[in-house]
Amino acid sequence: MTQTVQLPLWLFVLIVLFAAVTALSHFLLPSVRWFFRRRFERAVERLNKRLKRPIQPFKLARRHDMIERLIYDPEVSREIALYAEHNKVPEAVAFQKARTHAREIVPSFSAFAYFSFAMRVAKMLAESVYRIRTGPQNDAIFAAIPENATPVFVMNHRSNMDYVLVTYLASKTSTLSYAVGEWARVWPLSALIRLWGAYFIRRTSRGALYRKVLSRYVQMATNGGDTQAFYPEGGLSLTGAVQKPKVGLLSYLVDGFDPDGARDIVFIPVGINYDRILEDRVLMAAHARGDRRFGARVSVVVAFVLRKLWQRLRGRDTRFGTAAVAFGDPVSLRSFGKVENVDGLSMELMGRIEAVMPVLGVPLVATAMRQNSAMNAAQLQAAVVDILAKIPERSIAVDTGDLSTELQRACADMEQHGLLVQHNGIWTISEGQETAVGFYANSIAHYLLSEGDAATAK
Repeated sequence: MTQTVQLPLWLFVLIVLFAAVTALSHFLLPSVRWFFRRRFERAVERLNKRLKRPIQPFKLARRHDMIERLIYDPEVSREIALYAEHNKVPEAVAFQKARTHAREIVPSFSAFAYFSFAMRVAKMLAESVYRIRTGPQNDAIFAAIPENATPVFVMNHRSNMDYVLVTYLASKTSTLSYAVGEWARVWPLSALIRLWGAYFIRRTSRGALYRKVLSRYVQMATNGGDTQAFYPEGGLSLTGAVQKPKVGLLSYLVDGFDPDGARDIVFIPVGINYDRILEDRVLMAAHARGDRRFGARVSVVVAFVLRKLWQRLRGRDTRFGTAAVAFGDPVSLRSFGKVENVDGLSMELMGRIEAVMPVLGVPLVATAMRQNSAMNAAQLQAAVVDILAKIPERSIAVDTGDLSTELQRACADMEQHGLLVQHNGIWTISEGQETAVGFYANSIAHYLLSEGDAATAK
C-alpha cells in the first residue's frame, strides 16, 4: 500500500483534471448555483415591487422544466400516439419529434437580459428613430385590468419596430411574451429573443403534432398569467391598411380558456401607426410581386441600427417623424360569453384596433394629397381640417392647436423621403410615388369609409 507508483505525466494530469471536475460538480458548482439563484430571486422580488404586474412564476421556470412539462402534457401525449400511429413510426420517434418542437418553441426568459439590456436597447432605438406619442388612455386601461386576469395585447402589424415600441412602453408595467416568426430564427438574434421571453412559431407548419405542442404552450403561458402579445393579421401589412385577421393563436387561447376558472383573459386592442415605416419599400415591392419574400438581410438591419444609434449619441436628430401607440377598449373573454365562432371575436378585436388607430401628420397629408395631388399650404391645411372632422377625437395624434406646424413637419418628412416635392409654394406628389403616398394614406382610410363601404370591406 505504501509502494511508489510511477505514472506518465499525461495520465497524472488527466486524473487530476477528472478529480477537479468531480469536485466542482459535486461540491462547488451546486453551492455557486444556489448562491446566484438566491441573488436572482431577491432581485426579482425587488423588481416585482415596482411593476404593476409582477413577473409570474411560470415565466421564471427553468426552460428544461418547461419543456418536460410540455411534452408530458396529457393532450400532447395523445397527439404523440396519434402521430406514431398515423406515420407508422415507434412512439419513441414521435416523442423525440415533439421534444424537438418544444425546444424550438419554449423561450429561456432572463429577467436580467430583459430589464438590464433589452429595455435599454429598446428605449434607445425607439427614441433615436421616432418621436413617440402614446394615447392618454393607455395607462388607465392597463391599470384597470384585474390582477387575476392575463392581459393579451392584440395589435396591428405595420413594422418590425412594433416589437420594439410596445416592449419599451410596457416595460414599466410588465414583461411581454411575443410570438415571432422565422425572420428571428437567425444567430445571434434568436438567442437574444429567447432571453427576452419571445417564442418561435412556424407560420407555414401544418403538422397536427406541432400545432398541439404550440397550442399547449400558449395555453400554459396564458393560464400561468404570462402577459402575451400577438398580431391577428399574422404578418406585416403590405398595403398600409389593417388586414383581415387570422385566428390561429386566438383559437388556441379560446380553446384553452376555462370560463369557470380563477383566471380571466383580457384582450387589449392596440393601434400602432407611423409617419414613416423603415421597411416600406420592401413591403410595397412584395405586394407588387404578390408574395411575402422580403429579402432584407440581417446585416443591413444591424448596420442601420448601429448607424442611427451613433448619430443619436453625437446629438443629431435622426428621427423619422412620429410613432404613436394607442390602447382600445379591452375585451374580457369571460364577459364576452361562449365563443361559438372565433372569427366573430377576431373581427371584434380588429374593429377595436381600427377605432383607436392613431392619426398622424404624414397619413393626414397623404390622404389629402391623394384626394388632390397639387395644393399650397393653406389648401392642404383646409383639406386636413375636413379630414379631421370625420375622425374620432381620441384617435387624433397631432396637435390640432398648432396644426400648421404639424403639417409643415409632415411635408418636410415626406419631401426628405422622396414622396412630395414643392415648387413655387405648391406641394405635389413626386413622380412615381403615388403608391407610396397611398400606402401611408391607407392606415387611416377606414375612418373615411361610409357605413356601406365599411360593411363591404369587412
